[in-house]
Amino acid sequence: MSIVGVVGELWRFPFKSMAGETLDGAWVGTDGIAGDRGWALRDEEAGEVRGAKKLPRLLGCSARYVGELRAGETTPVRIELSDGQTFESTDADAARRLSDFLGREVSVWPRQPASDRDHYRRGLPDEADFEQELRQIFGRTSDEPLPDLTMFDPELMEFTSPLGTYFDALPLHLLTTATLERLTKLNDTAKFDRRRFRPNVFITTPAGASGFVETDWCGRSLEIGHAVIRCEMPTVRCSMTTQEQDGLPKDPSVLRTIVRDANQNAGVYASVIRPGRVAVGDEVRLV
Repeated sequence: MSIVGVVGELWRFPFKSMAGETLDGAWVGTDGIAGDRGWALRDEEAGEVRGAKKLPRLLGCSARYVGELRAGETTPVRIELSDGQTFESTDADAARRLSDFLGREVSVWPRQPASDRDHYRRGLPDEADFEQELRQIFGRTSDEPLPDLTMFDPELMEFTSPLGTYFDALPLHLLTTATLERLTKLNDTAKFDRRRFRPNVFITTPAGASGFVETDWCGRSLEIGHAVIRCEMPTVRCSMTTQEQDGLPKDPSVLRTIVRDANQNAGVYASVIRPGRVAVGDEVRLV
């Protein structure tokens, strides 16, 4: 085994598309970091669960769990909107507050069982033209290629996430300092902050590591703390990377750089082979 980095930060995102929270350590199970993407919005006008790809104002909001997470229980989160409002996800007026804030009728949901297929089913697209809908979601200009969707589970064409979860594709997302350093060299006018990319595990790579190193890990396993994960595929980037959020301006050049110079990807998605505890400072070993 070779050491390819150390865990610099661990992130959990209690509410899909809202700002998350850093952790000193966490249990990583087959469904990722405990509590990650435990809540989400359902856009009642569109008839589907949605995040910041369609509702970018969510990125300016934040959520944290109220009290201790307990297995098998729905733990409320405290939400803070960018206008300063704070309330809990289980408050009777939570949906109304978020609907007023977003200008659309939405409802608030914890994760539902995988058997509730209708909850996860995609609604009607905003665009009648399928290609235009994809370009809007992924933030691609008319002269840029669309991502290769064949790498994703075909069910994601029918459902907004893997059933029983609010993940985009897989339970873990990894990103390295080497990738952000490379992107910065390619476009030093943009701020390639890790918050734009929402990794669960932000890995500090050793001196001398350069380029998009985590892409080379695809198809291989990593031992991190007491957990073993498998890097499954590169993370295709979308319009969320360009949006304004706390301390970060709206910047389309972030995505233009990734599409042009990084084959549309930054970071990798991973599955969990052996559950275990992971902590900041743990070595990351390529198995």
